[in-house]
Amino acid sequence: MDDRDTLATLISAPLQPLDERWRSPDRVDELATARARHDADPDDYWVWVAEKHRWLEPWHTVRSGELGDFRYFEGGRINVADNCVDRWAEDPATADRAAIVWEGEPGDTRTVTYAELADEVNRLAGGLVALGIGRGDVVAVYMPNLVEAFTAIHACNRIGAIYTVLFSGFGRDAVASRLSAARAKAVVVADAIYRRGKPVELLETLRAARSDAPTVEHVVVVDRTGRGLALQESEVSYAALLAEHPEGAPMASLDPNEAAFLIFTSGTESKPKGVVHSVGGFLLGTWANVHWQAGPVDGDVYWVAADVGWLTFPIQAVIGGLAHGSTIACYEGALDTPSPSRFYDVCERHGVTQVLCAPTVLRMLRKFGDDLAAAHPLPRLALITVQGEPLDGETFTWANETFGVPIVNAYGQTETGSTWTYPVTGVDDLKAGSAGTPVPGHAFDVVDDDGAPVAPGVKGNLVMTRPFPTLARTVWDDHDRYLSTYFGRFPGRYATNDEAVVDADGHLWVLGRADDVINVAAHRLSTMEIEAVVGTHPRVVEAAVVGVPDATKGTVPVAFVTVSGEAEGVPDEVRDLVGETIGGLARPDRVIVTSAMPKTRTGKIMRRLMREVLLHGEARSDTSALEDPGSLDTLAAAVRG
Repeated sequence: MDDRDTLATLISAPLQPLDERWRSPDRVDELATARARHDADPDDYWVWVAEKHRWLEPWHTVRSGELGDFRYFEGGRINVADNCVDRWAEDPATADRAAIVWEGEPGDTRTVTYAELADEVNRLAGGLVALGIGRGDVVAVYMPNLVEAFTAIHACNRIGAIYTVLFSGFGRDAVASRLSAARAKAVVVADAIYRRGKPVELLETLRAARSDAPTVEHVVVVDRTGRGLALQESEVSYAALLAEHPEGAPMASLDPNEAAFLIFTSGTESKPKGVVHSVGGFLLGTWANVHWQAGPVDGDVYWVAADVGWLTFPIQAVIGGLAHGSTIACYEGALDTPSPSRFYDVCERHGVTQVLCAPTVLRMLRKFGDDLAAAHPLPRLALITVQGEPLDGETFTWANETFGVPIVNAYGQTETGSTWTYPVTGVDDLKAGSAGTPVPGHAFDVVDDDGAPVAPGVKGNLVMTRPFPTLARTVWDDHDRYLSTYFGRFPGRYATNDEAVVDADGHLWVLGRADDVINVAAHRLSTMEIEAVVGTHPRVVEAAVVGVPDATKGTVPVAFVTVSGEAEGVPDEVRDLVGETIGGLARPDRVIVTSAMPKTRTGKIMRRLMREVLLHGEARSDTSALEDPGSLDTLAAAVRG
């Protein structure tokens, strides 16, 4: 079987008609209207989105410029906190609606209404202004999924400060490098957090990092643990700041193209790359993202089971979710702590109706077993949607059958600021493993290395061909890097640097990073193609495939697997399975059974670290996003055999 046959096998999943009990006639009609506006002019669709929001001043130009240099809704003025918090707090019908239903890992809970959220955001905004924080200043948010993460972000939105979220698993050097690169003026930090039953000290880490972050003038400390730690010079209590500023702060009237959000991407380069999203663009695009992907209605409880340090959380929860006036469930800790039932417990306790997570979460639940799932039927659950990494067909099918709800698989990137291709909830048919079709307002192509479009069924480079509001506007302090990274290879188009293919039904399949494509003896194979086959082995729960150099073939695939039950015989069986399904060229050179894979806190497998452990016996690039450093030791031991 050659690589074309392999690809055809991967994308041959049948279209699964959406069960009528999941279909919404109102959403069918609404999406038809939105798609008609897109077909007439994508910019007209974005006018439809903009009209769903509250503007402080009207715009006069929908869009100017093209990819690489564009602006939306010029002349208009808007505020994100006004749309996500104040408009719901001011409405008697929604003021007492729960905005956030929060649960800590130790089991403590807190419910915050929109009226209460508006008061806390306004008080914190007043406190930040009193500290000298203003429009365009950068405020870092260094904490996990706490209510205070919401209030800190929207306090920044209210006054026009730029927020950047630091992953709460970051150590001293990672914190220092990002604070320095961002030129952060203030940090809002939790004294500590709870993770897998243990406190993780954040304030202590921040204090150690400040010597290499000289721009930080103020630290606002959230007493998460209730220990009442003694504060040092330039540190102030979050609670005290709220108490001292009941007057709040005026609502800033902002250009929708101003910088609102700075997020750093992890990678192999020593200098963090800060991606910048805009005020209005991020608001409008994330509202649309949540609208089509999650489809919230009154009475829903939407749990974004991701870390606030992953862009998905600001998109789906803090901005896009609250922009709908939704009730957002927020959980602080690990999904398997103190027991494997924690995911189910959270859903039951808070009446969760929609869950968003990484595919790894579903694979974890599958590993925990059908008996546990059967013991927790979750009658209110109506949707599971996933993003962040490819979803294999085996996991899609298991989750669909086990939970009896649609599994919506979405694709997007840090740079795109939202997911933009997926089956619209309540409307579109599903297909195991695909990322559906683009939602209105977005356009793409799949092209060869020379930039020419390829036919359906042929893989190539995924590019986006039109501007859209949530696309990042620049790289912080390095616009040339922005232009060269994303627009240099295919001028006039945004390069995702992912490989993809469109199937006969028009569904998009994202095959993984272009640099994860394995060139074996002049045959190009994506890691996703091989992983999809490995995952069909009955004892394989999770798989990751990386390519390593080989003197004869150039590159060979190596598969890492976690298994249920006994591992004996699995490596040989997996190698044979891949060889029989794809062909000898794709047969893994090694199949390594490991009990742990290096992952981010949101469950994304860090394949580059796995490749480094294979090649060097240790990880050599950025490990700051790694949830469990011990997983690298486990992996290295498995590699050594």
